[in-house]
Amino acid sequence: MDIGNKIKILRQKIGVTQEQLGEKIGVSGQSISKWETGVTMPDITLLPILSSELGVTIDELFDLTTEQKLQRIEKRLDVEEEFTDDVFYEYENVLKIQLEESEDRRRVLSLLASLYHHRAESYLRKVSKYAREAILIAPEIKDCQWMLQKADGANIWDWNCANHSSVIDFYKKVIDSDTVTPQTPLPYYEIMDNLIADHRTKEAEEYLKKCAGLPAHRPFLIPVYKAYIALAEYDAKKADDIMQSALAEFADNAGFLFETAQYYARKCEYEKAIEYYERSWASEESQKPRFTDALDGIATIYEMLGDRAKTNETYDRMIFCLKTEWGYNDDDAAVIGVERRKKALNK
Repeated sequence: MDIGNKIKILRQKIGVTQEQLGEKIGVSGQSISKWETGVTMPDITLLPILSSELGVTIDELFDLTTEQKLQRIEKRLDVEEEFTDDVFYEYENVLKIQLEESEDRRRVLSLLASLYHHRAESYLRKVSKYAREAILIAPEIKDCQWMLQKADGANIWDWNCANHSSVIDFYKKVIDSDTVTPQTPLPYYEIMDNLIADHRTKEAEEYLKKCAGLPAHRPFLIPVYKAYIALAEYDAKKADDIMQSALAEFADNAGFLFETAQYYARKCEYEKAIEYYERSWASEESQKPRFTDALDGIATIYEMLGDRAKTNETYDRMIFCLKTEWGYNDDDAAVIGVERRKKALNK
């Protein structure tokens, strides 16, 4: 059914005239008539109030299939920075229904998790904003310091809160219960990341050996993890030797070049980090669209070093990539996020 007929049927169902419906949503009765006869379409900005007055969701107004609804949610999660309450609860309801009805339960669970994470991220930005303002007024009071740590991912000194034992135990269960053939290496990467962060290097070595035996593992990551294990054991020379030796084998591998940049950034060797971020970025020139992670790393380093001009230049490179390679617009979440960082930098 086309949207014009759907509007007409729903309007008649709730017992209002074209003029009455138009008055409720701020348009003329003639506009409603044109929608119903298919002469014109409602402006996208009117859809939330139109669907509300007609007693349906926007998706129901357009008679979207389940697959179209899920694709629409996926797309909006990618491009919109924040949802209104109406949109959030509409999508939450759609996904909870599909949790019971869909054969692809994993996909629905993933979308639900993404939806809640999307909302959490929007709230955490507000937590950060207001906590920072409160701390500037009264830096001697601890409550907002803690909230800022949680919102911005700041380091937590208290080992009882900072250790990753719960996540490590979870991934042990994931690995033990994995029946996929071939077995996925992803949980191994996750558990090693957290074991190394907690300096549980002997356990990390055991999981690295098992990971290296999986057919689907990424070979260039094996020396990277060996180097991080050495760093966690406070042997920086051994770690450097491992990375330099691996470069002979993976010099043209974009993934390894990026990880090398990350390695040097963590060691605060920023010139080397920028060099390898740039090499990683350049190596993917023929694989567009490119993710902007390498540029993000470069921008972060320049900002830390106080080089505002190069930071701005790198942010502009990120925006150019997002627009030309990904097709994003000024009002898409990814572009807004970079523009926000530029604005904060140049205050």
